[in-house]
Amino acid sequence: MEEELKKAYEIIRQGGIILYPTDTIWGIGCDAANAEAIQRIYDLKQRPDTRSMLVLIDSPEYLPHYVSELPEIAFDLIELSVKPLTIIYPGAQNVAPNLIAQDGSLGIRVTREAFSRQLCQRMKKPLVSTSANISGHPAPANFSEIEEEILRGVDYVVDYRQHEKQKSQASSIIQLGEGGIVKVIRE
Repeated sequence: MEEELKKAYEIIRQGGIILYPTDTIWGIGCDAANAEAIQRIYDLKQRPDTRSMLVLIDSPEYLPHYVSELPEIAFDLIELSVKPLTIIYPGAQNVAPNLIAQDGSLGIRVTREAFSRQLCQRMKKPLVSTSANISGHPAPANFSEIEEEILRGVDYVVDYRQHEKQKSQASSIIQLGEGGIVKVIRE
């Protein structure tokens, strides 16, 4: 895994996009501060940039850097979650503008999966994570289901966990609103 981390980090550092394993399904990712790389992902997925993407971080301690008004309940939700949880926060900051939703929000997930967590640690910043599919097509449940167009469209395909056959699931999604309002988007 160490060699794959080095290769993936170098591609991202140079502004590239990668295909990599996450704590949920395989993801397409890049540096969350690199607007050009983010636009390449939108183009590859044939997805309008009005549909924002989420980011992964390796620890909840970094949330205040990326969210201007962090509801305290977020830490409880992350700690108590038994499966991967993406939380949509209002007041996104310190990421590329084309990553922030029109309402100013940003989806963030604290990853517990070894590869994506260590890559975030190495980057010292968030990693874009979006499903490895063309917009409107089914999300791949494992590496073998990823479309050829996606495989050819990234700068690097991580050679780690590719042979796993179990079906992966997308994360739960919760949106936190102002005043502590919690809305379940996907269980």
